[in-house]
Amino acid sequence: MDISLVIPLLNEEESLSELTGWITRIMKDNGYSYEIIFVDDGSSDHSWEVIRSLTGTDPAVKGIRFRRNYGKAAALNIGFAAAAGRVVITMDADLQDSPEEIPELYRMITEEHFDLVSGWKKKRRDPISKTIPTRFFNWTTRRMSGIPLHDFNCGLKAYRSNVVKSIEVWGEMHRYIPVIARWGGFRRIGEKVVQHQKRKYGKTKYGPDRFLKGYLDLVTISFTSRFGKRPMHFFGLWGTLIFLAGFAIAGYLAYERFFFSGYNMTERPLFYFGLLAMILGTQLFVAGFLGEMISRNSADRNTYLVEQKLNL
Repeated sequence: MDISLVIPLLNEEESLSELTGWITRIMKDNGYSYEIIFVDDGSSDHSWEVIRSLTGTDPAVKGIRFRRNYGKAAALNIGFAAAAGRVVITMDADLQDSPEEIPELYRMITEEHFDLVSGWKKKRRDPISKTIPTRFFNWTTRRMSGIPLHDFNCGLKAYRSNVVKSIEVWGEMHRYIPVIARWGGFRRIGEKVVQHQKRKYGKTKYGPDRFLKGYLDLVTISFTSRFGKRPMHFFGLWGTLIFLAGFAIAGYLAYERFFFSGYNMTERPLFYFGLLAMILGTQLFVAGFLGEMISRNSADRNTYLVEQKLNL
């Protein structure tokens, strides 16, 4: 199969039939073998009934339904597991992503050999209350991740099949799939300017809280990508440094106490800072030690992504 389209959705009953017809026309015009996987993330409208109707008339359409709302990342993760195409393309169900982009995205993966191609909505059709925070968010993510993409939030992306089969998306991490892919060793990440259309039906599912969650997720993915399998390198290092700083303060105060003024050390605020530093340093070191033990005894401690093997 050439292409698997994975489309997560929440309460998009009005757009599903139109989107399916649009995708089908593009696929048939280009002679692709394909499947359309709709993942209903606990919709409360008639989205699932529409998907069921579409699967009855078109064998290329498939549906997965969650019992409740788990989030876009969960929907993508389950869709990736079900995808059978050599190229997997994700897009939103609200008709703001254009299926006309599919042939070029497919070509970039198959002919230019990118692992992942991310859409860039260079000219957005969103209100300014959404575009300004989005630009700031993308700028921050570029700086922290080192990946030169302009639009991490764009739902229109294309992947080689082994990329989506090798990564796991959880929480609110869908916007950081390029970061997760880079962490997994997939370094050929490209970008394509794509059309962005105004929402035709319904209303946006994103509120201002997603930006705060986004930054917390960025900190999480940055930390786990660097120290997930070696927590002692972080906690142990900082614990040792902070403990030594506290120990140095205690040594300095003891030296002054016995050789100079003879004052009571506990009367100086610096004594309590030193004591706090030694306690905090010890706690961080122990946290790193416990994290290392848990990591080394986990079921996936020696799980690594292998690209190829020769003569084995």
